[in-house]
Amino acid sequence: MRFLASKETGAICLFGAPCDSTASFRPGSRFGPQAIREASHGLETYSPVQQQDLADISFIDMGDLELPFGDPGQALSLVEEKTSSILSSGAIPFLTGGEHLVTLGAFKAVERYHKDIKVIHLDAHADLRDEYLGSRLSHATVIRRVSEIIGTDRIKQIGIRSMDRTEVELAGNLSSSPDDVIIWGQGSPIYLTCDLDILDPSIFPGTGTPEPGGITFNELSEMLLKLINSLNVAAIDMVELSPMCDITGTSSVVAAKLVRECLIAIGRKVKEENHAS
Repeated sequence: MRFLASKETGAICLFGAPCDSTASFRPGSRFGPQAIREASHGLETYSPVQQQDLADISFIDMGDLELPFGDPGQALSLVEEKTSSILSSGAIPFLTGGEHLVTLGAFKAVERYHKDIKVIHLDAHADLRDEYLGSRLSHATVIRRVSEIIGTDRIKQIGIRSMDRTEVELAGNLSSSPDDVIIWGQGSPIYLTCDLDILDPSIFPGTGTPEPGGITFNELSEMLLKLINSLNVAAIDMVELSPMCDITGTSSVVAAKLVRECLIAIGRKVKEENHAS
């Protein structure tokens, strides 16, 4: 399977943000987008679970952004600019990371385009700190920064199992089950952000901040498909693959297969909606 499509436009635009400027434990997520692309070459295009083929989906892989090292603010601006251009073309942005902070750049563009946007955050970590290591722009503060734009009532979190004591109360208020999140998200555009460390490190060791006690591949895949099929996903990202932390390459294949499943699910919904109209 190759994510690099031959067509110049598509209903979904996949692009990478190779940035890990604020990595605090194990760096290397800047290599995640390319690793996902390379791992995709070893996957078939057909999904037995969905009984659909990626070859029938309207999407394009726009490649990776060229982002500066060291200045997360400038990198976020470039992610925001690219996301905005994708939305203006009428396509759905699909961002691959990169550290979780890149979500903030994409989200700012989506929020301008969809003023009633809601956020569903899948992660092992709450990412609700006000600052981390002296910085307000960090992979550990990204959802806190998002909440300052739209408020906490438009954010739900799934899978959180690690947090600082300062995050406990806020994270408790935001946490919910997938079924409850689907009821909450009905009728609104959704920004779906998935930090791959929601997976157990026995399945997905290739991440910067592994956290024992996570879910399985099948559980995450089923959750993502259920959310996509039940809600109006206006933008999506998948972040925090650090391929050098897994010499087997298994984590990259896991990430690539999840990207494939999400592309097919979103693309099928778009096709059905277009036929209905």
